[in-house]
Amino acid sequence: MPDGSAGRALEAANVSRAFAVRSGLFGRPGKLRAVDDVSFSLCPGESLGLVGESGCGKSTLGRIACGLLPPTAGKMLFCGRQLPGAGAGSWAAGRIQMIFQDPASSLDPRMTAARSVAEPLLASGVSRRDALARADALLEQVGLGGLGRRYPHQFSGGQRQRIAIARSIATQPDVIVCDEPVSALDASVQAQILNLLRDAQERFGPAYLFISHDLAVVGFMCSRILVMYLGQIVEEAGRDELFANAAHPYSRALLAAMPQGATAWAEGRAELPPPISGELPSPLNPPSGCYFHPRCPIAREICAVEAPPWKTLGQGWRARCHFAGGDQGICQE
Repeated sequence: MPDGSAGRALEAANVSRAFAVRSGLFGRPGKLRAVDDVSFSLCPGESLGLVGESGCGKSTLGRIACGLLPPTAGKMLFCGRQLPGAGAGSWAAGRIQMIFQDPASSLDPRMTAARSVAEPLLASGVSRRDALARADALLEQVGLGGLGRRYPHQFSGGQRQRIAIARSIATQPDVIVCDEPVSALDASVQAQILNLLRDAQERFGPAYLFISHDLAVVGFMCSRILVMYLGQIVEEAGRDELFANAAHPYSRALLAAMPQGATAWAEGRAELPPPISGELPSPLNPPSGCYFHPRCPIAREICAVEAPPWKTLGQGWRARCHFAGGDQGICQE
């Protein structure tokens, strides 16, 4: 990650988040490290993807990024200032918004669609009359004009996600954290929502931190991608570099798991290894050395005893692997 914070909408500086847990009723207390020493930067107007398997810490990092969870170590910076806790009184309120995976649970069933969209405007001090008028206009923009007086249960899943998008752009925020915004939707509806998000970015210019387990979706939305494994970022690369020549074996395994031809960028990539096997280790007791070594097809003795350092492979391209390198930046077996 480059030095300095000028020109950045959002920056994570060595962010970690641990949760105190207990295994069973009489089990020993322990710490679950959901996010482990993560650093990245998100520039204004940029779309940055965050991918990884379920349980790797993506959603926890997303909640830290928008102030819903404080980090237990490190700092989350917004426009160069440390992000405060969530709340209407915060100086960052309204400037960072979030789109959740399940719109049915993120929308208040007692509020109409217009009232839900107006909520962040009311919290930022806009009058009720102006907020509701703005909400109706936003619903019109997302294809739900005239439906503002309906309640969430009267909409389909895709329509509810449109309401959530309208709500997220109501205050014209600088950053929107999109946490698996299309994973629960049918493929045809996914395409509509993704196009709607791209259109909103063209209109209002927010930066997106786009979280997904689907590399095809991330490839469509983002020009730069972070790959996360067991709470750590293991590779950061431009979309084209990652799809054509991923440097970390975990990134390559995720690409191998994609359906052939899922994206235009997948067509010209080199032959990939078989899809990843085995289960994600428990973050309560992560492996020694490289966290990925128990599942890695090219692991060596050093991988089990020594955590790999970051290796820079190109402009904005780095990987956390002992064997990343070579002329083209690929893992050398």
